[in-house]
Amino acid sequence: MPSFSDRRPSVLVVDDSALMRRVLSDVLGGADGIAGAGEFRVVASARDGFDAVRKVHQFDPDVVTMDLEMPELDGLGAIGYIMSESPRPIVVVSAHAGPGTGAAIRALELGAMEIVAKPDEANRAALQRMGPELRAALHRALAADLSHVSVMARPPAPARRAPEGGLRARAQFAVAVAASTGGPRALAEVIPRLPTGRGAAVLIVQHMPPKFTRSLAERLDSLSALRVVEADHGAPVVADTAYVAPGDYHMRVLRAPDGPVIALDQEPPVWGVRPAADPLFRSVAQVFGAKSVGVVLTGMGRDGADGVRAIRAAGGGGIAQDRGSAVIAGMPTAAVQVGGVELVFPLGGIADGIAAELAARGASVGVRS
Repeated sequence: MPSFSDRRPSVLVVDDSALMRRVLSDVLGGADGIAGAGEFRVVASARDGFDAVRKVHQFDPDVVTMDLEMPELDGLGAIGYIMSESPRPIVVVSAHAGPGTGAAIRALELGAMEIVAKPDEANRAALQRMGPELRAALHRALAADLSHVSVMARPPAPARRAPEGGLRARAQFAVAVAASTGGPRALAEVIPRLPTGRGAAVLIVQHMPPKFTRSLAERLDSLSALRVVEADHGAPVVADTAYVAPGDYHMRVLRAPDGPVIALDQEPPVWGVRPAADPLFRSVAQVFGAKSVGVVLTGMGRDGADGVRAIRAAGGGGIAQDRGSAVIAGMPTAAVQVGGVELVFPLGGIADGIAAELAARGASVGVRS
């Protein structure tokens, strides 16, 4: 009979740094003096992508932690092979400087579930401090339904965008979007299909570590007819623009004499996360009222549920991703259960649903084919 410890989720740790492999193994598999360690069973470690692919087949781990910048075969290549040949949850453990952030966003498009940022200091104490965040990310990844993650997904073709020119009008309508685990892939399906020229701004909360949100915005911007930016405090909320909440900052919209503006703050986390969707959604309900739509996409927990109910109470629309297409259905299911959602769509129908809701509220909206 297997022991209780044998039933802990098994992990393959992949990193080209021997120190990083050792510390990650300690904070996951258990070491003296590390609080919370021992929740997982580290079955092996790998030093590069080729080694990782071999050991996935050899040890069949439940979940993989994956570095991105490695010799021989990098993390993106390894994720592609693993998700094609032997799919399983993958958590990216990446530096949040230089090319690491952009590569991490691409890793999520290829099928990785979560990102955890490596600390700036490469010492053992700093690496151990990331333990609670890493363990939480692995638990979220293990809750994902991989049957809803297509193999080697190709992102949409880049949108044709009219040349920039002149001042953009203040937004008359707002679409507030909440997403967590599986969200970057979902956003890459929805945001590029939203049109311009309809008087609407899009405000996005994606649960993600600091500094990676800028790369997420840049990636979505490259695919979309909308302009997509990481939000700045005090920026005007203008039409044809999507704003991504920066990691570690709540984002709200506030009334101002010339029109709505972005407000960022570091008030305490809500539902354990910052940014959280509920503060944004409530502010959208207050400022835009019936000219707003709340959208809750894939993710664990209930962030966005109370906020989308506030939007509905203000006369706005509420949309949730359906259970059948969500990588983790917790957030959209909670939004439905509290009565904040009137429409539920598979991921491929979300953009059309947003268009229809805005049209019903006075904006003539279509979607880009």
